[in-house]
Amino acid sequence: MTEQPTSSYERPQPGVDPADSRGARLRTPTPPGTPGLPAQSRADGQSSPSGTGPRAKRGGGKGNSGKGNKGKEPPVNGPEHSQPATAEQGTHRPRPAPEGIPAQPGAEQDRTPGARERRTGRGLPPGRPMPMRRDGDRLRFVGAATRRIARGLDLDEIVMGLCRATVPTFSDAILVYLRDPLPVGDERPTGPVVLRLRRSDRVPDERDTEALLPAPYPETEPESPGLAAFSGATALTAELCEVRPGGALNEVLRGVRPVFADTPAARAALPELLGEDGEALVPGGQHAILAPLRGRRRVIGAALFLRRPERLAFEAEDLLVAAQLATHSALGIDKAVLYGREAYIADELQRTMLPETLPRPTGVRLASRYLPAAETARVGGDWYDAIPLPGSRVALVVGDVMGHSMTSAAIMGQLRTTAQTLAGLDLPPQEVLHHLDEQAQRLGTDRMATCLYAVYDPIAQRITIANAGHPPPVLLHLGGEAEVLRVPPNAPIGVGGVDFEAIELEAPAGATLLLYTDGLVESRLRDVATGIEQLREKLTATARLTGPGHPPPLEALCDEVLDMLGPGDRDDDIALLAARFDGITSSDVKHWSLDAEDATPGKARRLARAALAEWGLEELSDSLELLVSEVVTNAVRYTTRPVSVRLLRTDVLRCEVSDDIPRLPRLCQARATDEGGRGLYLVNKLARRWGATRLSAGKVVWFELNSG
Repeated sequence: MTEQPTSSYERPQPGVDPADSRGARLRTPTPPGTPGLPAQSRADGQSSPSGTGPRAKRGGGKGNSGKGNKGKEPPVNGPEHSQPATAEQGTHRPRPAPEGIPAQPGAEQDRTPGARERRTGRGLPPGRPMPMRRDGDRLRFVGAATRRIARGLDLDEIVMGLCRATVPTFSDAILVYLRDPLPVGDERPTGPVVLRLRRSDRVPDERDTEALLPAPYPETEPESPGLAAFSGATALTAELCEVRPGGALNEVLRGVRPVFADTPAARAALPELLGEDGEALVPGGQHAILAPLRGRRRVIGAALFLRRPERLAFEAEDLLVAAQLATHSALGIDKAVLYGREAYIADELQRTMLPETLPRPTGVRLASRYLPAAETARVGGDWYDAIPLPGSRVALVVGDVMGHSMTSAAIMGQLRTTAQTLAGLDLPPQEVLHHLDEQAQRLGTDRMATCLYAVYDPIAQRITIANAGHPPPVLLHLGGEAEVLRVPPNAPIGVGGVDFEAIELEAPAGATLLLYTDGLVESRLRDVATGIEQLREKLTATARLTGPGHPPPLEALCDEVLDMLGPGDRDDDIALLAARFDGITSSDVKHWSLDAEDATPGKARRLARAALAEWGLEELSDSLELLVSEVVTNAVRYTTRPVSVRLLRTDVLRCEVSDDIPRLPRLCQARATDEGGRGLYLVNKLARRWGATRLSAGKVVWFELNSG
């Protein structure tokens, strides 16, 4: 049987071994001493010869390992400009676009010892890239450079991308100046235009790898001595320059288009930009390009591209390349500034929506954490709060508005403010959720949120919890056992017409209550039930490390809880609030109910003096008796029902006086002729802290004294 060739259109080439797969690529040898020029591709898929001589294969014959052609074939210019011999005649095969910045033509000959520049024939320093000589090279370079610039998200990444993309492929050094401060959006800057040197980059020198700009090379063109100052360019170049209205630099920047540094306009503008000493680093001839950086509205800076004197000067087509680089960089910088402003606004909004610091109520210690869903979406609808209530109680709140956007954060802020106002009225937890539900319906038809509201009483050591579709809290007992509390889930806030239910549970001293949002326990990798069980196991394991009877520190406990998040578990923002119940023992509490009569202030003074003697705090008797007398007198004057007086001894001495009059007392400056009105003035001067809180039926006025 006659053996048929695998490809009928392949033509055998003389001197090519058909068994050698490399023989399909043909090269035309170049006469000795001639630089290796790339073969130009024709439409018929054949390579046009650039010299004379027979065709030769790239490698040797089978088994020769290329030894037969050693010393006879010039260095190849790369596979970009060679066509396979198996290509179909008359068919053009497009080359795939390179991913990185393409190597410059002639880079191979630059690595060859003794290589010379094509036009002038001068020797090239080893390892120095040659400028782009063809439009295709420029297009590929611009495409790769703009992709690299576009990868940056912030200002520094974009400027660094411009520097890394141009040095050393397009220039040997670059100086990037930006306005200081950079204008944002449509705002109109006031004051003079000031440019600041943002970044400079250069080809590293073997002797000086730390400097930013090139160290001097031996002069090869005596007519361009300006580059001798490259070594100290950072010190010579002015960091700041003011663009004078009507000046040469202002005219160049207004022109928008890049210009060669040897033009009259650029020569007059460079001293203003670089300073009188910095002008010395700019070489003569067309070895420098000054390109304005124009954003969407205005010029935001300038870039100076520099080449060494021994390298080929810039050409007219390089001005178009510089214009493309400057345009892409300026637009990227403009967008990065806008993005930075939006991120700043989002961060400030989120920060102001959440508590800056947690209060320090009596009988409970608090710790919190907040994690955004992602760095690019730092706002969300999760919130937490701790609100001191009358009677040394504290309200613990955690909620989650649907979504994590600016709208969600705004709704969250309104709901949090509403919850604080309702807590100030001392409403039961289920009533607070009912009013929050009404507020969410007033904000819109699709304003959904979950919320858990709990009130802890350190004296009774009990906690009342109402839930609106939120994940249940977890209680870590002093013995180390973690328990998921069975709280009625109810419907979320915003549904409307929901009858919320509250339950009351024991909150023993030493226990820790953990409130959280669903971002902690729910993700694409696990459901809510699995996440809650993992949280319970994590708390139990953490408590086991400190042993029974020794609860783990709150801050460390919060960190351990967040460590349970693995890769892919951050689908939503997370709010975490931990409360350690210390409680207040009955021996540290004194409570009396006194009738509203004229002798009540004197009776209150005697009871307070006896309580201080029992606690060993006789040194506070004078101050306490005076303040108790003033507050009780003010309560008896307006009420007809019994007045409640309570003393609590913790790290401070706290006194609370309650009555059934809802009007809150106001601190005012009494005139010299007034007989009264000085009671609250004395309280304000002598007490450590004081305040008045409206109750559901009346009010409570309280003050604190240092017990140390």
